[in-house]
Amino acid sequence: MKVIALVLALLLPGIAAQAEEVRHASIVGVIDAQLEAFRRDDGSASFSFATRDIQAMFGTPADFLKMVAEAYQAVYRPREVTYADLIQENDRLVQRVLFTKSDDKRVLAFYMMARQPDRTWRIAGCVLIELKGQPA
Repeated sequence: MKVIALVLALLLPGIAAQAEEVRHASIVGVIDAQLEAFRRDDGSASFSFATRDIQAMFGTPADFLKMVAEAYQAVYRPREVTYADLIQENDRLVQRVLFTKSDDKRVLAFYMMARQPDRTWRIAGCVLIELKGQPA
């Protein structure tokens, strides 16, 4: 029994770290896929990565894409994308992403992620903060 407990004590932190890496990679994959859909101006694909609540708020893929193009230019057409850390905020996972815009201004995005019943991730919201005095 002591041997099993020792083996579990040694393995569990590694298993937990691997699970965290897989979760982070899954979330980054969803955001990457949505950014790629924006690059193609594919409203349907970009809309599919949003939660049902976000979809209900905008109604159609075209309206969603129009809103992103107008209000989230840094996300819609970034020059550079850098993924930062995945953080826990209240009961939600938040992926931080640094965007560099075409004018070299930088924007920090906070992507609120929601786990779906089918165990996939969707984007439940995105808040942008423009970084002042932080040249790329």
